[in-house]
Amino acid sequence: MKTYNANDLLKKYHLGQCDESELAIIESWYNEDNGENIDVDILHFESAKAKVWKSLPVHRAQNSIKMWPLLAIAASLILLVGISISIYLINTPETAKSANYNIKPGGNKAILKLANGKEIMLNDLPKGKSVIEDGFKITKTSNGQLIYSTIGNKAQPGHSNTIYTPNGGTFQVILSDGTKVWLNAASSLTYPTAFDQNKREVKLTGEGYFEVTHLDNQPFRVITEHQTVVVLGTHFNINAYADEQNITTTLLKGKVRIDAGGLQKLLLPNQQAKLSRGKIFITPYNADNAVDWVNNDFIFDNENLSSIMRKISRWYDVEVVYPSDFNNIEFSGSISREKSITQVLKIMERTRMVNFKVEGRRITVMQ
Repeated sequence: MKTYNANDLLKKYHLGQCDESELAIIESWYNEDNGENIDVDILHFESAKAKVWKSLPVHRAQNSIKMWPLLAIAASLILLVGISISIYLINTPETAKSANYNIKPGGNKAILKLANGKEIMLNDLPKGKSVIEDGFKITKTSNGQLIYSTIGNKAQPGHSNTIYTPNGGTFQVILSDGTKVWLNAASSLTYPTAFDQNKREVKLTGEGYFEVTHLDNQPFRVITEHQTVVVLGTHFNINAYADEQNITTTLLKGKVRIDAGGLQKLLLPNQQAKLSRGKIFITPYNADNAVDWVNNDFIFDNENLSSIMRKISRWYDVEVVYPSDFNNIEFSGSISREKSITQVLKIMERTRMVNFKVEGRRITVMQ
């Protein structure tokens, strides 16, 4: 399907340069107003979105639902410059039983467990403030981001800390060697307060994105339950949730080696390693999609419904119930993780392939 730049399309319309398909998209929107001459630059925001939605084609390929690319045209039909809009903002008639619910998204929160067993609730720290404990500093920035870092040589070698993020929590940590780690929801990272001279090892559960500081002759290892990733200095993402069928490692920059069950595989940028049933499969992959959560987005690329709902469950801290099998349904699209769960569910319902019932923090998937 042909894609369009929304601003260019609107300009072409005003200049009379649209081809038949482009003209149909815009003029069908005008026709919704019974031929009235409306200034698109000052349209009422919500009503305009609904009318534009009706005129935009939705591409369906068997069981795969494509929610964009043409949906972004709506933005320029509402405001000519400065606004980019995705499907998740389009207002259509209510069909969901979830319409009156507003479960908020997750945020920066985590628990730090020290080597001595003491636990610190990191989300209780005021913005712009820091606390110092046993050779490390925890800072909450002005935008609410939590950052952990060691202080000089005060951290004790051989001592390990663990950071846990609950459902609906994320956290950024800066290790003693300068390596940066982002933890997704329902994840944990165990690491030494100070690395020794011979090795750098951390243990991960759940999902983490790593930007490893390069140190010659001192490789960095990320150990999960079934594999080890070995690097010198690179950027990569590991998804090792216990409820996922496979462990996936996606490389953005540098080179990594995957060690699992006596097997070794090298991974290059924009490749993904999938550990499945004791075998490692390497495939090309858009690495940006793997770190959507680091940028506070959901990006779905022909992703099946059960995988999407697991992500939603972890981020919004909800229970998801499947009364029947929905794995044959796939979605493509993007939405900010800052949106409420209601907005996410409405978008999926608009495909007419699935519906949701929300009761408290339980979501039931229905046809």
